[in-house]
Amino acid sequence: MDKIKYFETEINYIKDKDRQEDIKILINLLPEYFFEIPASSTGKYHPKFAGTKNGLVKHTKVAVRIAYDLFEINDNFSDLDKDLIIMALIMHDGLKKGIKEEEYTRFDHPLLASKLIMENASKLKSNIDDVRKICTMIESHMGKWNTNKYSKVILPLPKDAMQRFVHMCDYLASRNYLDVKFLKLDIV
Repeated sequence: MDKIKYFETEINYIKDKDRQEDIKILINLLPEYFFEIPASSTGKYHPKFAGTKNGLVKHTKVAVRIAYDLFEINDNFSDLDKDLIIMALIMHDGLKKGIKEEEYTRFDHPLLASKLIMENASKLKSNIDDVRKICTMIESHMGKWNTNKYSKVILPLPKDAMQRFVHMCDYLASRNYLDVKFLKLDIV
């Protein structure tokens, strides 16, 4: 499976060539199920396009596209910040059903994704502070929905502007009223 082809457009939103190479390394760490499953098993929390085959990829692409579009009106972020935000959004749900596919969504999936990235930080050109920023954005992407009655895990809340921005983009990408059109896996 050529995992990179799923995110060619989003990789090209990243300005820094080293970070483009880093995200390719990280995408290749994602389990194959990520590229096939719907974003939500129930369909309750995501739009129709996300409930199909490749739905989690589509949800991820929409979250990145929302960020990319909002960068046009939000000049609070440096180019580096924008690259890190895009990287975090690409990876935020990468282990939604665990390292090996489990039956149900793992509530701690943000922590699993962060751990995977930190375990592979030495393979990246990004410095450790930037890797940690990516990880904290992923860990806090659930926002105020940071607890679950079935789990003892409490996820971190977004604390800074970048973390809040990632949460907002993920939240907006999950709204049921969205009707994003896709041609195969490309947003039209």
